[in-house]
Amino acid sequence: MTWVAVFALAAHQDKRCGVVVTVMSRWFFVAIFSACLGLVPLANAGSVRPSADKETYLSSFNKYAITFEATQARSTAIGSATSAAVGGRTSIPYGWVDFCGRRPEQCKVSALPAVDLKLTPRTWSILDRVNREVNGYIVPISNLEHWGTMQDHWDYPVDGKGDCKIYALFKRKLLLDAGFPRQALLMTVVYDLNGEGHAILTVKTDKGDFVLDNLVNKIRSWDATGYYFLKRQSQQNPNIWVSINLRGKAARSPDTHRKVFN
Repeated sequence: MTWVAVFALAAHQDKRCGVVVTVMSRWFFVAIFSACLGLVPLANAGSVRPSADKETYLSSFNKYAITFEATQARSTAIGSATSAAVGGRTSIPYGWVDFCGRRPEQCKVSALPAVDLKLTPRTWSILDRVNREVNGYIVPISNLEHWGTMQDHWDYPVDGKGDCKIYALFKRKLLLDAGFPRQALLMTVVYDLNGEGHAILTVKTDKGDFVLDNLVNKIRSWDATGYYFLKRQSQQNPNIWVSINLRGKAARSPDTHRKVFN
């Protein structure tokens, strides 16, 4: 089966799915910082790779939580949200299919009953911490500059760099490792405020749908983002995607969007 990949964003963007911001200085900082932290080496990611000889990143939530201290004030008050209504089954983003092809152990999972995360001060604190610290850890870079291809590429931050998909996937992985239910952590495709394709992580909770976003450190309700929501993973099966097609507050109309997703 073939999907058309058009998720790569233009190089003029800043932290939006993509572009390097003062990359040379941050490259040097991340290299020294990573060496000091003793990041965990992982196996080969697949055919499309950065130039780094080894894949290294903090693969364990426990190692991550112990190693990092928040650089910004944490949110202690639990937020409020609404729940987005979803439609029927829809097409799967090419990037997820490619990710599963290279990392099948992450995708060969059984279907499970839908479960929402119980939001408590502890779980909210973990969500807030992971969102802020992953946003500060990964160096933003465009898909094309990172992987050398216009074809959409989803992965973990194997070299400490990435665009919006890498941020969202890494947050999902760390939260899974922390014991959060898989059914509540949903990769989501939206159009951002500039009408560009963007990926975020939706967290389904008993108090509504919140999003973890690399563009904003604050955790927000899905409908407070201003994004146009297209599709996300099914709660029961991450390899099934469902349509949304709803706007958050202040979102632009669909006809202003410049990117198209399969």
